[in-house]
Amino acid sequence: MNDSSRVVLAMMKLELRRLRHDRTEVYARAVQPVLWLVIFGTVLSQTHAIPTSGPYIDYITPGVMLLSVLFVAVLYGLTLVWERDIGILKKLLVAPASRYATVICRSMSSGVRAIIQVFIVIPVALLLGVSFISNPAYFVAALVILFFISGGFAALSIIVASLLKTRELFMGIGQALILPLFFANNALYPLALMTRALQLFAAVNPLTYAVDAVRGLMITGNLGLLPLEVAVLTLFDILMFAVASLSFRKIIE
Repeated sequence: MNDSSRVVLAMMKLELRRLRHDRTEVYARAVQPVLWLVIFGTVLSQTHAIPTSGPYIDYITPGVMLLSVLFVAVLYGLTLVWERDIGILKKLLVAPASRYATVICRSMSSGVRAIIQVFIVIPVALLLGVSFISNPAYFVAALVILFFISGGFAALSIIVASLLKTRELFMGIGQALILPLFFANNALYPLALMTRALQLFAAVNPLTYAVDAVRGLMITGNLGLLPLEVAVLTLFDILMFAVASLSFRKIIE
């Protein structure tokens, strides 16, 4: 095992230790997606206000999972700002690994939190009657997509953190990023219901492709565009990792 791989595994292990000693943050952040399912999903399922090919609660579930992942990932940069203030990031820069590997391992560690929250959302969805495809391979593939899209958005948060100097400013910018990313895609409603401008934004929004991929693997079984969706998400991750690695050093300056 090379030095970069050791750093990646060390960051994963550190994240798991944090979660084991303090689970409050995970549970608190899981409240929001659970409320989306319990309130928003069930109410609109009864009204049939949004046309979908199946039950609306089934349609919205993959989007709610992505909501959980998005919040964890985009706000992950807040942890980096805090670690910069107490000097931890300076130690990371002298670790025997490239900045690119360091950025990847920090970004992927946010995926650990994201997947744990997804495992909180799934039982709630089952209790509400959501019908998942009973194929373990599809389920694992969906988790892999959720894990890696979390890494891409965490890398985006690293880029934002490198430009901002305070946690308060980062929180404001982070919220401003989350809302358009989440609402301008097909997580809550079909793209056909959007205006032309929103459809154009959704076409370049990586969440659109992530939601389609997870929905196909978990709910509909429609995997015709899965190779394209995986390719787009892979390209997004590579681009975010590359830019974040270039800006990573600016976080401590």
